[in-house]
Amino acid sequence: MPKLGMEPIRRRQLIDATLASLHENGFADTTVSRISARAGVSTGIVHHYFQGKGDLLEATMRAFSSDLRQDVVRRLKRARTPRERVEAVLAGNLAPMSFSAVGVAAWLAFWAQVPKAVRLARVQNIIIGRLHGNLRHALRQMVPLADAERIATGLAIMLDGIWLRAALRGGKPDAAAARQLLIDYLDCQLAAQQQRC
Repeated sequence: MPKLGMEPIRRRQLIDATLASLHENGFADTTVSRISARAGVSTGIVHHYFQGKGDLLEATMRAFSSDLRQDVVRRLKRARTPRERVEAVLAGNLAPMSFSAVGVAAWLAFWAQVPKAVRLARVQNIIIGRLHGNLRHALRQMVPLADAERIATGLAIMLDGIWLRAALRGGKPDAAAARQLLIDYLDCQLAAQQQRC
């Protein structure tokens, strides 16, 4: 019988093992057996907490998304201006805890499964909505709503592209270079909007 309070610890252990396996093996070769071996537990323990690989992938992506969200929230609390809020959202999405070789491999596996799994698509829609909403909220304090929508969409698309390229390249992602690309785009868009006024 499991110890009281063990479930959150065990679930996190299995989620971490899933992230590592996705990085090492990709989605197709990530199996419950490999995850359990990586976590140092039996496959029965994995099945005690999760219904299967799909359930475990969803829980992993939800946990990963939650960690990213908490990082963005911490950064937003320190931001004092709308510009700082935009930069906080971008920096949070490129933070070392998530924008890492392990993190981008997991996201690539996740994205590849989204069209095939309604539950994963739901998670992805929440993530996209949160990112766009955070960017739009800060931007609409600097530019008209239509421009805020357009710039937020452009930044979100660039972020997706940066994550995808990082996953396909392998190795350690360059967060500083990625952040600079996003800031350059933001500066150009804000300057162009001011010229139109």
